[in-house]
Amino acid sequence: MDVNGAAVLVTGGASGLGLATSRQLIDSGAHVTILDLPISDGQLIAKKLGATFSAGDVRDAVAVDAALDRATDRAPLRALVHCAGRGGTVRVVNRDGTPGDFDLFREVADINLNGTFNALRLSAARMVAQDPVGEERGICVLTASIAAWEGQIGQMPYASSKAGIVGMTLAAARDLASRQVRVATIAPGVFDTPILSRLTDEMRGTLAAGIPHPSRLGDAEEFAGLATHIIQNPMINGETIRLDGALRMAPR
Repeated sequence: MDVNGAAVLVTGGASGLGLATSRQLIDSGAHVTILDLPISDGQLIAKKLGATFSAGDVRDAVAVDAALDRATDRAPLRALVHCAGRGGTVRVVNRDGTPGDFDLFREVADINLNGTFNALRLSAARMVAQDPVGEERGICVLTASIAAWEGQIGQMPYASSKAGIVGMTLAAARDLASRQVRVATIAPGVFDTPILSRLTDEMRGTLAAGIPHPSRLGDAEEFAGLATHIIQNPMINGETIRLDGALRMAPR
């Protein structure tokens, strides 16, 4: 899919992986709409990039539809890159013997899994209603994590929600195949994003040293490069691609 002159929605596009992806897609000629939380710097970032900003939570159908309305005001929607999500530490049983935090588990699962499906279903509905370009109408790129396979202790809600996205990918790709809309997922490892900026240099160095090759944190531009390639390569469909430098996470 050539996004030059086309509309693209990037969720979580105000920081980290989403910001890098927004920047690369704009460089490719796309009209990018960033959907991020009202408390984000999305308005300022969109202005700097030459993108459109729409505030909202990916779980909110009205907010996602509003972002899609803004996106399609300029051009047909040809791509979704869904980067929005959050983490959260929940043990099955806490050290003091009390049960794990069910409310936090539901919150993380709701944002990561239900929010992904909400963005996917609403974006795909716009894509299937438009004329194809060559052999396809659109492409949806989702974001999972290597935690989907190697969830660490305390990562219960994050790992299980990201595993749900992996499971969603092929089913969605098969569902949308007859409509000429592709679905693929990126499962990043440890990337240098604002979330990791809270860690000390020593902790960041330890994380980097555990990655076989290259032994460094991933760069958000590398994620963006893969997302852009998936959009451009029509044979990538129904697949989850690990982007992790051969990292396999230890239990803790």
